[in-house]
Amino acid sequence: MDEKIEEPWFQEGLKFKCTGCGKCCTGSPGYVFLSNRDLETLADHFQCSAEEFAKQYTRLVNGQLALLDRPGSYDCIFLQDKKCAVYEDRPIQCKTFPWWVYNLKGPEEWKEAGEHCEGINHPDAPTIPSIHIQSECLTYLDNLLDQNFQNDES
Repeated sequence: MDEKIEEPWFQEGLKFKCTGCGKCCTGSPGYVFLSNRDLETLADHFQCSAEEFAKQYTRLVNGQLALLDRPGSYDCIFLQDKKCAVYEDRPIQCKTFPWWVYNLKGPEEWKEAGEHCEGINHPDAPTIPSIHIQSECLTYLDNLLDQNFQNDES
């Protein structure tokens, strides 16, 4: 029996272009959780140990390391003048946005994500190929596994 592989609803790709607005780094409460790889990358960025970085820039949320917010706001600690101060070394959760499973469940979820991100379906945005979207989504999921199992290694 031949089983037909169902193509994702976004098989023709999706329009996205980061506008650098910083909205994904500010506003309503949320968390940027760090994997071991993120922790090492950011520690290298600041030329310190992972332990020193964690002590200065993170907090524990439900047993997982998350970046601190800027005091008195929900802005990411690394958001400066609407730009990411660690952009090249930003966490994988940030790098893979908006290609998160929740945003890709269907056209309605994609549209909803676009209400918070002006780069989604932006008129000047290129169409991102489905294979790239799926790859980024898998990177995001792999990172979630790393986050969820990092405490089990101790």
